[in-house]
Amino acid sequence: MSHASVTAPLPPASAALDRIDHAYSDPAWWYNLRGLGILTFAYRTTVWSQVAFLEQNISANHLEIPVGTGTLLNLVLRWRAFRGRPIGRIVAVDYSETMVAAAQQAFARWRSVEVARGDVANLPYADSEFDSINIANGFHCFPDPDGAVREMLRVLKPGGTVATNVLLVPRGPQPLRAIAQRIDDWGIRKGLLIRPFELDDILSKFRHAGFEIVDADVRGNTVNILARKCA
Repeated sequence: MSHASVTAPLPPASAALDRIDHAYSDPAWWYNLRGLGILTFAYRTTVWSQVAFLEQNISANHLEIPVGTGTLLNLVLRWRAFRGRPIGRIVAVDYSETMVAAAQQAFARWRSVEVARGDVANLPYADSEFDSINIANGFHCFPDPDGAVREMLRVLKPGGTVATNVLLVPRGPQPLRAIAQRIDDWGIRKGLLIRPFELDDILSKFRHAGFEIVDADVRGNTVNILARKCA
């Protein structure tokens, strides 16, 4: 069975969302290759550390946003299957038409994965619809991060959890900090990145919206956050 797509029209796009759609219009292979360099030198982390973190927050009714090309989610689900853990309903969302097309191709043979186009700050899903949400390499790319946190809280069931790795303002020794800063500046100019966050700033956004911070683990220039919707 092939993937399913949300057919409802998206709300009118803002200039910021249009810029995101354009920024992520490169071919999937180039996006993946470029992303590996960004992961190594800007995030200062590894693909496998991300897989290990995100795989723990996959429930039987899961939302993944933004899915990008689907490469990372594919690795997460394959690792989960290898470990003998169940895979239930997975809804994978992205705003970029190019990314959605790539993810649809990546998951064409996965019965449990639905790929849809949508705006994280205005999701086409019911209140309390999901048990878990993962935001992989994406929170710092959202034009409206506060709106995104509010929407995630809305579509999560009470007690549901969200896991995200958020890009922080470059830290650590030189020249690594300077290299990361240059990559961040380039990403902002290209529209690939909205901004990195200070640690206290990102944690306060989740707490202010009504989440409980379960864990916040700083790795390189990122923080892995696990937050729970209060019952």
